[in-house]
Amino acid sequence: MHASLLVSYRGTDLMLDCGEDWLEKIGGMNPGAIFITHAHPDHAWGLKKGAPCPVYGTEETWQNIGNFDIAQDRRVLIEKRKPIDFHGMTVEAFPVEHSTRAEAVGYRISASGATIFYVPDVVYIHDRNEALSGAQLYVGDGATIVRSMVRKPGEKLIGHTPIRTQLTWCQKEGVPRAVFSHCGSEIVEGDERIVEDKVRELARQRGIEAQIAYDGMEVEVRT
Repeated sequence: MHASLLVSYRGTDLMLDCGEDWLEKIGGMNPGAIFITHAHPDHAWGLKKGAPCPVYGTEETWQNIGNFDIAQDRRVLIEKRKPIDFHGMTVEAFPVEHSTRAEAVGYRISASGATIFYVPDVVYIHDRNEALSGAQLYVGDGATIVRSMVRKPGEKLIGHTPIRTQLTWCQKEGVPRAVFSHCGSEIVEGDERIVEDKVRELARQRGIEAQIAYDGMEVEVRT
């Protein structure tokens, strides 16, 4: 499945991203809201036929998916670096570098002292210290393990930063645990045990616990 994360807190579910292969399934999810990181098909096109709840996106995201069949009263503009309260959860969008055609954000979500940061496509996180400060869990970009997929065709960097670099970010900012989703062919087509061992060893070298995500995976975050 395309990358998506469901955050549950005190009976409320918040969904992060809704890629195209969720198109016929989103009605059965029944989240309280959907927050979109960026408008690429594998993150937003599950909403082409509408949404069962409010959808939050940045101005750039709404410019790209404005023709989707989402009711006007369910379209919510979220501003970068302006925290909002959603049923006891604080959600803040941090700008990240990834694509010139679909500007992206990562989401910092906090509740009852627990904090996670979700960024499934990333080259660079702006204000990284503030984004990751005090976070118990980082959910990041699994496109590659050590090989860089970062390019600079113009003025901006685009692509995907490898897991190894993201683990170093976590080490520097004191994040103890990481899960990597939105995995590329190196992980999806590789030997599961070899891939897991490689990621865990890179994490161990940095004093972090790390896993590769899988469909239906559940993680409990406590302070």
